[in-house]
Amino acid sequence: MEKVGLGLRFSFMEDVLNGSQKPDWFEIAPENWMSRGGKMFDILEKIRADIPIVCHGLSLSIGSPDDLDFIFLKELKQFLDYFEIDVYSEHLSFSSLDNGYLYDLFPVPFTEDRVKHISKKIKIVQDVLERKLILENISYYFKFDGEMEEVDFINQVLEEGNCELLLDINNVYVNSMNHNYDPVKFIKNINKEKVAYYHIAGHEKFDDLLIDTHGAQVNSQVFNLLEIVLEEIGEKPTLLERDNNIPPYEQLFEEYEKLKEFVENAKVY
Repeated sequence: MEKVGLGLRFSFMEDVLNGSQKPDWFEIAPENWMSRGGKMFDILEKIRADIPIVCHGLSLSIGSPDDLDFIFLKELKQFLDYFEIDVYSEHLSFSSLDNGYLYDLFPVPFTEDRVKHISKKIKIVQDVLERKLILENISYYFKFDGEMEEVDFINQVLEEGNCELLLDINNVYVNSMNHNYDPVKFIKNINKEKVAYYHIAGHEKFDDLLIDTHGAQVNSQVFNLLEIVLEEIGEKPTLLERDNNIPPYEQLFEEYEKLKEFVENAKVY
């Protein structure tokens, strides 16, 4: 990965294929493609031949007390191998329970027990996929009673699981506002050596709650936090996420170019 990427969505794939506006790299959710064929799969193959692609998963559910789904992992590895995709990230959360899918990403308790449980599963996933697992800090709107702060929990999982971090800057900001903590302190305390790349996205406010919708432009507060991240941690590949209220591709690419210009002009020490 280099510089700045964009989440690839079905709504503008033909615009990418037929146009001249292309990002440095794309990110896709493998679950949307693993059982797909036909025209859209053909378009993905053509895009992949020209532009690097990384994968950001949705259903690994690494934090669930359930066992890993080895059928899913086998299919995932086949997909990653087919497209020669080396970068695979997921969420530090759980999305399944008692073998049922919950259709959302839920936080796990910040406890030593969960660190050990998740770390064991990470090592298995990495062995099966033959790739380093990259985990993302999620946005959350409630939290379980825990034994440590979120940043300490994340750092322990990264260390004991021997994996890397996808630092979602919008999620840090949203959580800091909803749960009343200092986002800069969070950034300063995260294990910088483990950060693989960044996500940035827009959020929306509903009453007194910020929601990580990926449905709006990135606002100035999140850009300010990105600047602090670049100063504290350094330049890493950065992805613009947009999943809802997706504008026409030409307009979306203007948002992408704004982010790319910001990253390239930021003072990195």
